[in-house]
Amino acid sequence: MSIINLENVTVDFKQKKGNVVKAVQDVDLQVEKGDIYGVVGFSGAGKSTLVRTVNLLQKPTSGSIEINGTQFIKDGKQVISNKDLQLERRKIGMIFQHFNLLNETTVFDNVAFALKHSKLSDDELEKRTLELLDLVDLKDKADFYPAELSGGQQQRVAIARALANKPDILISDEATSALDPQNTVQILDLLKSLNQKLRLTVILITHEMDAVKRICTKVAVMEHGVIIEKGDLKQIFLHPKEELTKRFVGGSLETISTLESLNLGTLGDNKAVYQLVYSIANVTKSIIIELYKEIGVEASMLYGNVELLNGEAIGTLVVEVKGDPEKQKQAQEFLNKQDVTLTRLDEKGRLYD
Repeated sequence: MSIINLENVTVDFKQKKGNVVKAVQDVDLQVEKGDIYGVVGFSGAGKSTLVRTVNLLQKPTSGSIEINGTQFIKDGKQVISNKDLQLERRKIGMIFQHFNLLNETTVFDNVAFALKHSKLSDDELEKRTLELLDLVDLKDKADFYPAELSGGQQQRVAIARALANKPDILISDEATSALDPQNTVQILDLLKSLNQKLRLTVILITHEMDAVKRICTKVAVMEHGVIIEKGDLKQIFLHPKEELTKRFVGGSLETISTLESLNLGTLGDNKAVYQLVYSIANVTKSIIIELYKEIGVEASMLYGNVELLNGEAIGTLVVEVKGDPEKQKQAQEFLNKQDVTLTRLDEKGRLYD
């Protein structure tokens, strides 16, 4: 059973001139308990708007929303009472790009603030707050003020506060966007650790593909308010179907930069560039050497990269293949038979028309 079930969710925004902007269009999304689900796309794709419907911070124009077995929205209408909604929202924590801490109060009080409506005694509240700070490795900073902490430490305080009421779901809305690379990695690793320790379901909203690759188990790619591709992370990355997904996969943006710098010129009929993305565990031979042996074409490596996809090594290789049209056809057929995702590129690293 899905802990999050969005069906046909649409969010319209009416502008002053009467125009309607469809921020989210007829989206279905199911998230299983324990998932780290990445929702990725460029700015304006609608990802934050979509995920804010999970706790009705953004009410949908139409569609149905069920969270943790409780129906929030049915056919566009709220069916949960506002009182019950407030209780359900406590089971959904949120962290943001800007930490939203109370600057005039200590780290301890920032976290304790989230427990002010609980029925805990003063001693229990203190114990719970210190447990939360210990969980994010900040117990020794309890008496510090936010301004005395680094950005990464401030985000840890925000995470501790979001976990105060023992939520089932944690929504991270671009929570690493304002951090440097080192702090970004530390926060992502913390989210993965919390997912494992607490069986916490995490939704990671981001435009940074490296964040998705590092910790997510599943991913949805959004463009213009629509989910264009979704599913298991490895499956999506090794077998992408949509152009935007292919651009994200295997360091394609780095590929574009590399090929532009090489200035290959017009490729023509006798020269082609291919991007290969593959699981290193499944590749035991040199593809370039085998291509030469089998087809007799010259293949030059233009770009290569290996990165971890949720702990598994994934390789990206961009090669230039020289040969007449018949040899090019044979080369494509050979590569398609290998356990790789094959994408033909133009001289600037874009998808070949």
